[in-house]
Amino acid sequence: MAILVNPRNSSNAANAINLQIALQGGGRIGLPVEASTAEDIGGGFIKMKEQNADAVVVAPDAVFVEQRQRIADLAIEHRLPSMFSFREHVEAGGLMSYGQHLGDSYRRAATYVDRIFKGAKPGELPIEQSTKLELVINLRTAKVLGLEAPPMLLARADEVIE
Repeated sequence: MAILVNPRNSSNAANAINLQIALQGGGRIGLPVEASTAEDIGGGFIKMKEQNADAVVVAPDAVFVEQRQRIADLAIEHRLPSMFSFREHVEAGGLMSYGQHLGDSYRRAATYVDRIFKGAKPGELPIEQSTKLELVINLRTAKVLGLEAPPMLLARADEVIE
C-alpha cells in the first residue's frame, strides 16, 4: 500500500510510521511516496505503480487538500483505491475518508480567534480535539474501480456519495 506523504510536513513522517506498523500487523507493506508540491504528485503516482501498490493512503496535508481533485483523478487513472483523512477528498472523487470535518475545524478555530480578540490569553485557552470523526464513502468511485462496498461498512458510514 502506498502512503502519499509530504516530507515538508513533520507530522506526515509520524503518520507514515504508524501506518506502516499497522499494515505490518495485517501482513501488508506500507511504501511511503513523497510529494511536496503539486508537480510532485503526478510522479508520485507513477512511483506507486512502479512499486506495485494496490491502494493509496493520503496523509493529511494542506498541499494534498489543495490538490484533492488531481489526487482523486490520478488514483482513479492508476486504478488505486484511495483513503483520506478529510471528506473533501471523497467529494472530489476519492474512494473513502475517515477523520474530522475540515469545515467544523475551521469554525472551531474561529471561536478561538474570537476569544483572543476579546482578551483571552492564547496560552490559557484549553486545547480541543475533534470529538466527531466521520466515515465518507464514494460509491461512484467504487463502481469505477470495480469495487463493492460491504453492506456493514455502508451502514456505518456517516455519508455515502452515490
